[in-house]
Amino acid sequence: MINENRLFNEANRHFLDKKFEKALFIYSQLSSNFPTNKEYPIYALFCDIASEDEQKAMSLYDYFSVAKDENIEEAIAYVEDVVNAYDGDMDKMMDILQELSSSTIDSLDAIKYEDFKRLIDSRGSFRVAFEDIMFSTKVAIESKEDFFDFVDKLIENDFNSTAYSYLDGFNDYFSYDSKIEELYKKLEEKEIATNHKQ
Repeated sequence: MINENRLFNEANRHFLDKKFEKALFIYSQLSSNFPTNKEYPIYALFCDIASEDEQKAMSLYDYFSVAKDENIEEAIAYVEDVVNAYDGDMDKMMDILQELSSSTIDSLDAIKYEDFKRLIDSRGSFRVAFEDIMFSTKVAIESKEDFFDFVDKLIENDFNSTAYSYLDGFNDYFSYDSKIEELYKKLEEKEIATNHKQ
């Protein structure tokens, strides 16, 4: 008897640890054992994307993990549109994601954190504001306080792998800062809680 949840959590762990081949193997196993579950092939696809562009794969993974809880059909449709419109051709798919990034107004390639906070106010929630910009715009962090605030909000809104990427990317700048350790701890607790819920 296959423990579906345990396997799924294990695959997600491998994905977040950037062990994409191991994750792909388990997602593929889940796809063939549970053919009616539409999520597993999508997660397997993210592993494929990761071989071309880890950051994009992580962003899509985060987007899908959050969006599927609100509307699984729409979340799947969004990911499939990006892929199927281009016959599953990885290069073309990466091009469309690239276009999505570069087609935004130049000044939006990086948005200052203060401006992003204004966007949060106008959109009514951090999650909605971040989904608006996550594939097209980087948030320009100019102070330590903004960085900690931003990562904290990412964790609170379940953008866990994006939070890990930011923490890992900035770790050298803020190494030995107790706040960094707190945020890593918060992330771990969040993931443990999420794994227990499933």
